[in-house]
Amino acid sequence: MPALKKVRRRRRRISVKSAGAMPARTRRPTINRQKYAQLVANSLPIPPGTEAENERLIKRLSALSERDDLSPEESALTELLAIVIEDFEEKHYALPSVEPYKALKALMQDRGLRHKDVWPVVGNKGLTTEILNGRRKIGAAVAKRLAAHLQVPVELFI
Repeated sequence: MPALKKVRRRRRRISVKSAGAMPARTRRPTINRQKYAQLVANSLPIPPGTEAENERLIKRLSALSERDDLSPEESALTELLAIVIEDFEEKHYALPSVEPYKALKALMQDRGLRHKDVWPVVGNKGLTTEILNGRRKIGAAVAKRLAAHLQVPVELFI
């Protein structure tokens, strides 16, 4: 019996500790299935096979996105359309892979940044020079700092 009490105490401590760390769940508004089914039937958000079908879905999504007073059913449809469009574009418009140092140089050029603006983020002037000249790879820690500073995905530098 004493072992069971210890387990219970341990469980209580764990549940109390983890309860504070859990984010509050936001409850989704109730969706009228008939209205949603009608919206889906009108939009036909099937995965597009052609550019024309993709454009049709983009126009439908744009029309919904411009409105401020979306019903819960229309909000759910916009999420669905965004997922379908994103999937099509990832498959058909894959970006060519670019070497991380070239991506950094392009971002710096686009934003008007110079060596002196970036080296504090990298942490070392010499290392920054070597990275920009392609002689050194961008490490994971530096990639995270650069991504946060430049507000781009970290995958761009890895």
